[in-house]
Amino acid sequence: MDATVIILIVLAVFVIVFAASGIRIIKQSETTIIERLGKYHRTLVSGINVIIPIIDQPRKITWRYVREDFEGRKIVNFKTKDRIDLRETVYDFPRQNVITRDNVGTEINALLYFQIMDPIKAVYEIENLPNAIEKLTQTTLRNVIGELDLDETLTSRDTINSKLRIILDEATNKWGVKVNRVELQDINPPRDIRDAMEKQMRAERDRRARILEAEGMKKAQILEAEGFKESEINRAEGEKRAAILNAEGEAEARVKRSIAEAEAIRKVSEAIEKNGDPVNYMVAMKYLETFKEMTEGDNNKTVYLPYEASGILSSIGGIKDLLGK
Repeated sequence: MDATVIILIVLAVFVIVFAASGIRIIKQSETTIIERLGKYHRTLVSGINVIIPIIDQPRKITWRYVREDFEGRKIVNFKTKDRIDLRETVYDFPRQNVITRDNVGTEINALLYFQIMDPIKAVYEIENLPNAIEKLTQTTLRNVIGELDLDETLTSRDTINSKLRIILDEATNKWGVKVNRVELQDINPPRDIRDAMEKQMRAERDRRARILEAEGMKKAQILEAEGFKESEINRAEGEKRAAILNAEGEAEARVKRSIAEAEAIRKVSEAIEKNGDPVNYMVAMKYLETFKEMTEGDNNKTVYLPYEASGILSSIGGIKDLLGK
């Protein structure tokens, strides 16, 4: 084969490889920083981009990856790549020891959600962005927890998350990073502290239970007393109403008896006034009623009448004559 043909083939292959190396396909939500002769040139967008090989070179960035081994332990790896991911990224930081304001050491595990908003700043303003974010999160977390007591730390997660997000977002702004959310996964005080807190919590629950029981008994006694009071009031009202009705009935009966008796006396008087004195008749009738009451009962066996009563009895015999006439 002629040497000229070989040279042409080699040149053609070189041109093809050279041209192919100048074509860069960027995926959606990714970008690449291109430097020309060591200086920033442009930022590639999603799709097909053409650069000049050798003269234009992508600037690499360090990225953080977390994987688990066979035992389930998390292993953090740092890898250098020329693609910058613009999607929201979550960093699961390992447990770290922090000290609260009341000098209680505790372990805290945090999650950080952030997103690269300016790739140029993320590349040129910080050497190792993931490592810087991790260290900044750890120091900020220590500062925030150091201002709180243990009880406040356990009950104020939302407050801690909000403070961390504001501080980290402000600090990472010059790196072109937006911190969207910070979450505390686990807060683990020492074992003796947890035992003491459990005892305190159990004692507090017992105290609340006793208070609730006492309040329940108090309310029950109050309700019982009120019920008894209302019952007595109702009973007294009933007795009062019954007494009033009995009195009204008795009064009405007396009135009716009086009317009936007056009517009877009137009729008797009319019947006997022509033949005798009605006074004697009335005295004799009253005497008979009284005598009947005196002789009622098992113990009334003997009745002594005064001498003057015999005169009255003599008038009884005249009743027959009066009524007969």
